[in-house]
This record gives sequence, structure tokens and C-alpha cells, in this order.
Amino acid sequence: MPNHLAAAKRLKQDAKRHLRNVSAKSRIRTLVKKVRAAVAEKQAVLAGDSLRAAVSALDTAAKKHVIHPRNASRKKSRLMLLVSGMEKG
Repeated sequence: MPNHLAAAKRLKQDAKRHLRNVSAKSRIRTLVKKVRAAVAEKQAVLAGDSLRAAVSALDTAAKKHVIHPRNASRKKSRLMLLVSGMEKG
């Protein structure tokens, strides 16, 4: 238990932020899985739409410091390679 008011407030803030971060990370994982599933099923239109949503979520998470910007960039790059490779071959 916190011994000071400031520590108690910090505990509340951390709990709120934790919930927000967990939610954002879960959303990212779900969207990335949708892209990969669409590529596996060779559905180009669905893959493109899913990719757009995933990239948007990754950019938002990076901007809000939920994940590191380089982490977001790496994930976006790999997903885009996957989708563009599917369209060529």
C-alpha cells in the first residue's frame, strides 16, 4: 500500500494506463493476425483492407508510446512485404 497521497495517485494512473496499453496491444495483435490469415487464404482485397487497419493501429500505438516506434515500423514493414509478395506471386 502506498504511504503517500502522490504514491496512491500514481498507482491509480498506472492501473489506468496499463488497461489502455493492454487493450491497444491486443487490438494490434488481432489486426496483424487478420492480415496474416487473409494472406494465407490468398484473399488480396481482404489482406489490403486488413493491412490498412493494422498500419493505422500500429501508427497510433507508436504515437501514443504504447509500443516503440521502431517496433511499429518493423511490424508494418514485414506485413507490407507479406501482402505485396502475395500480390506478385
